[in-house]
Amino acid sequence: MITIPQIRATQAELFRDAQAAALDQLERHALRFGTGFPDDTATDGVYRLRQAPGFPRGANVGWTTGFWTGMGWLAYELCGRGVFRQWAQSHHASFAARVAQRTDLDHHDLGFLYGPSVAAFRVTGEEHHRALALEAAQVLAERFLPAAGVIQAWGRIGDRADQRDQGRIIIDTLMNLPLLHWATAQTHEPRYGDAARMHLARSLALLLRPDGSSAHSCHIDLDSGAALRISTVQGHGSDSCWARGQAWGVYGLALNHRHAPGQGALEAACRMADHLLARLPDDGVCQWDLALDWRGGEQRDSSASAIAVCGLLELAAQLPPGARGQHYRERALHMLQGLAAGYAAPPGPGRGLLLHGVYSWPEARGVDEANLWGDYYFLEALARVNAGWRSYWSGGAAPQHGHAAA
Repeated sequence: MITIPQIRATQAELFRDAQAAALDQLERHALRFGTGFPDDTATDGVYRLRQAPGFPRGANVGWTTGFWTGMGWLAYELCGRGVFRQWAQSHHASFAARVAQRTDLDHHDLGFLYGPSVAAFRVTGEEHHRALALEAAQVLAERFLPAAGVIQAWGRIGDRADQRDQGRIIIDTLMNLPLLHWATAQTHEPRYGDAARMHLARSLALLLRPDGSSAHSCHIDLDSGAALRISTVQGHGSDSCWARGQAWGVYGLALNHRHAPGQGALEAACRMADHLLARLPDDGVCQWDLALDWRGGEQRDSSASAIAVCGLLELAAQLPPGARGQHYRERALHMLQGLAAGYAAPPGPGRGLLLHGVYSWPEARGVDEANLWGDYYFLEALARVNAGWRSYWSGGAAPQHGHAAA
């Protein structure tokens, strides 16, 4: 009979091996790509330099480049190899130029993009990283619409001719709010955190359903703040539950609870986690939309599961000691085991870390490919489990290189 300690020992070995393989592959990336950025997703399993109209190949544009740099800082925190610090540091100039020139920043993803600057400040203590992250927080704060009480997800603020995106909020923004909380902690200016708390309250009211599922998007009247309609871009339908959005919600709510503990975010995160966990396949790697039955052969989205693992571990860490937190941790470990055992990509030039991700099924974009956020959160999940890593949004110190958590 295989005992529980034997299962856990086997699981721990799997996670250590997966982290070692990921670090080796990232070192290949550092040498191959240098200061350039790959596309959001791999093509036929291989990352290629980013190509965006009007920009040179490998330019720092789009919403996902922070995950690429973030992997460099995270890898350095895990093992202390200078190649990773140098690689991540080499991207600073492009992020500084981007925020100074407001290049492709008419969207809410400033936390994803400039979280690595917060990580760099935590690791190095260098003031220019802190200053850059604060400038990014200002850009995000400018997207706050006081009358509606929300941060607009996409589009130029005040462009009322834009009927698609004016006043629109999405579940993903919950993951970017910690940048505003961090800015208030750094500057003692309440306006950043106030905007984050107001947006959080409206998101809980408008995007979280009674059964714990989430809507992707809600359109809000700019003047009255009234909710107009629910919609989706990447989900199966406006009434479905897009898996990556659900994962963003679990993790984002748990992170926000650290800064806004009186708003019910932790209980909401638990409800969202329960809804997600009840709809997982046996290996814990979810289908791209949770409203669809995985037994029908629906495409999996490994990136959604990687995000959810990090969210469940963050959630478990904030709950009081006991069965509930242990349940979420055990389910997270099961999901991570499924990813490491069945979805980790084999090594090779330009290959990602995690197979079978989905960018947008309805748009036939990045389907069954590696993607930058899936790779990042897979590495983060391994760091949390192997090294006791804590999010830079939580204020935790960097782990000692190479030391696994007990």
